[in-house]
Amino acid sequence: MNNPDICNLIQQSSLTGDLNEAQCSDLSSIATTRSLDDKEVLIEQGQLDETLYIVSSGALAVERTIAGGNTTTLHILKPGDLAGEMGFVDGTEHTATLRAMGPTGVASIGRDDLESLLSTKPEVVYGLMCGIVRTAHRILREMNQQLMELSNYITKVHGRY
Repeated sequence: MNNPDICNLIQQSSLTGDLNEAQCSDLSSIATTRSLDDKEVLIEQGQLDETLYIVSSGALAVERTIAGGNTTTLHILKPGDLAGEMGFVDGTEHTATLRAMGPTGVASIGRDDLESLLSTKPEVVYGLMCGIVRTAHRILREMNQQLMELSNYITKVHGRY
């Protein structure tokens, strides 16, 4: 994937709400790409990784190890989706594993690389962080909605089941 392709991917991701084309180009200049084989792990649950990923092709399964060592798939990330955003922001261990579902491509931006833009392009850093917060907020809303639906289903209230 070359620089214009990365720039296009960034523009089509959920990051671009606060970034113009030139700012997306600035981000693409610090981005790298990676190809994953089927079932290859991008991020391991419990791993530290301060990298923001954008799915460029294929899909990533968001998996979590649960009691008894079993694994469950929580979500499927598709092209344009962000991955690893919370570890990128706060530097804590990841709470889930990201595994490729078939051949998958990702673009990545390292936290140190983004911080290098802070003094020269603070508006780019600010726009990226706004996009991350917006994405995390959307995911939290979706999870809360799913929790309410599950709770209503279990308790048989607020609807017919």
